[in-house]
Amino acid sequence: MPQGRTITQRQAGRRSVILMRIVISGSSGLIGTALVDHLRGKGHSVVRLVRRPARGADEATWEPSTGSLDPAVIDGADAVVNLSGAGIGDKRWSDDYKRELLSSRLDTTGLLARTIAAVDRKPSAYLSGSAIGWYGPRGDELLDESEPTAGTSFLADICVQWEAAAQPAADAGVRTALLRTGIVLSPAGGALKKQLPLFKLGLGGKFAKGSQWQSWISLPDEVGAIEHLLTADVAGPVNLTAPAPVTNAEFTKVLAKVLKRPSFVPVPSFGPKLLLGGELADALLFTGQRVVPTKLQASGYGFQHATLEAALRALLGR
Repeated sequence: MPQGRTITQRQAGRRSVILMRIVISGSSGLIGTALVDHLRGKGHSVVRLVRRPARGADEATWEPSTGSLDPAVIDGADAVVNLSGAGIGDKRWSDDYKRELLSSRLDTTGLLARTIAAVDRKPSAYLSGSAIGWYGPRGDELLDESEPTAGTSFLADICVQWEAAAQPAADAGVRTALLRTGIVLSPAGGALKKQLPLFKLGLGGKFAKGSQWQSWISLPDEVGAIEHLLTADVAGPVNLTAPAPVTNAEFTKVLAKVLKRPSFVPVPSFGPKLLLGGELADALLFTGQRVVPTKLQASGYGFQHATLEAALRALLGR
């Protein structure tokens, strides 16, 4: 272990708990907030990167758009987790917002990777965000990390550039894992939060024919997988999805069952396309990928919620 590392060990009965100093960007989002709380609850020291004046020793100010990041924040850290990026479904995809979606990922990922490469006491791991959108719409094809060909959609192109921006850290010898995250399920945010009101009223339904695949992961498993990858010997792309993807029709059926509500009214494509724009609606609602977490499972991660029904019952207290 390089000199100056902050990892310590604490004896807890017969188990030796490794404590780390972890720098996290994107810590105010759905995943980041849960991850920070979880890691601090385990006793780890977490430094949040923020774009305002820091309010304590557990925060550090940076400005990715101008390349401003004090290397001392990274020097001696045990791991860096990058979860930054504007929300894919937060706004209609105007040309300006498309540029923001890309720059918000490339500026942050690249700055962190270059800084990691430049410091003397490099972290042992750089976990950098990506998404299963890398694969593009692929119909019923079963996809894992061995798939060599990226998709050709706008989201796939973003993911390709996003992952490439992390390369300086890997080139510097730092284990770099690319977190290809699927649909993160939580009643506190994301797609599930938006769906719940209609489904609770019995007005939820599948999108069009419902044959498009949804590769999902519960928020507790997303956090657990990231924690696992802090120390697991895994590099390159890693699918953060549950092992049992479902079609949209199956997702709708299971969610309605868990909520004890009917679900029989399909949502025609013209409504969401009118509301969101055709490109965004197609990317989020009417196409998908059938993705499995081969590398994550091979590395020893055990899912808390391996099936959709188990996940929804746990998340919704049903």
